Amino acid sequence: MTVIKSNSKGFLFLVFLFLLSILTNAQVLQNRKVILMGSKFEIGVVAMDSITAHKFIDTAIAEISRIEFLISTWMPETEISKVNANAGMAPVKVNREVFELTKRAIEYSKLTDGAFDISFAAMDKIWRFDGEMDSVPSPEDVKYAVRNVGYQNIVLDTFLQTIFLPKKGMKIDFGSIGKSYGAEKARAVLKSKGVQAGIINASGDICTWGTQPNGSAWTIGVANPFNLSKILGVLKFNEGAVVTSGSYEKFVLLEGKRYNHIINPKTGYPSKGITSVTVVGANAEVANALSTATMVMGYKRAKQLFKKFQGYDYIIISDHKKRFFSKGVKLLNKN
Repeated sequence: MTVIKSNSKGFLFLVFLFLLSILTNAQVLQNRKVILMGSKFEIGVVAMDSITAHKFIDTAIAEISRIEFLISTWMPETEISKVNANAGMAPVKVNREVFELTKRAIEYSKLTDGAFDISFAAMDKIWRFDGEMDSVPSPEDVKYAVRNVGYQNIVLDTFLQTIFLPKKGMKIDFGSIGKSYGAEKARAVLKSKGVQAGIINASGDICTWGTQPNGSAWTIGVANPFNLSKILGVLKFNEGAVVTSGSYEKFVLLEGKRYNHIINPKTGYPSKGITSVTVVGANAEVANALSTATMVMGYKRAKQLFKKFQGYDYIIISDHKKRFFSKGVKLLNKN
């Protein structure tokens, strides 16, 4: 009888090599919370080790900070602050990145018929949501407050690369899409440096790529605006963006009515009819413009708007708790 003896040392060596290959290919997800652009950001990077991951997080923070120093209106030295300071006086030359972002913002305004409008920054602060507001502004005050709002008046000179606000008192502000743009730029920079996966959450404006360390897709919970301790369901995907706009977190009760902080740029009054909008698509900047506009436009008009943006889907919750889902939405574990 022939007896086959196993080479125990050789076998153990093969096991060792197998385990070593697993360990050397293991990846970790490291997260960091920071304040950027005046908002809370959470940046997560998947890398071979925590030190490498945090170095990449530093890279993302540097990129978002760079964007902030271009478009912030809180710092007088930024290009957008200079554009606003020269309203009614002279065009201001800006760099190509700022010019193109402004150009895209105006295009969003055109496509949404002004429901999204970066010149909304010029509206007088007659609505306050700091707990001190005790009466509804008069119709005359509201009408006067929006006198300098109107994206149609922004003048772009492509050849000279200038932005001109012809009316004194006009202002532009990227507060609505600025965080999303910063998150998108950070994602692009990290991908260009070989980072295979990550997630960036810019105060609810989320963009992802790749997979989690265990190979599973990213899981994003969609909040229930009428019960924030629960979720409507979850979205799972690898590369994409999710943005939510809502009226449920910042509002004021006046004379028995509820007024939220999302203002219609045309009328000067708070939006109504929709409590929250979640938009899913490839780009967080575009998704943000769509979610903001939808809050103002209402479901019926927004449904038509989304036909112009193939690949973007919505979850809309009305003030009466009615839910609307576009066909492309794959919401799991619905509640």
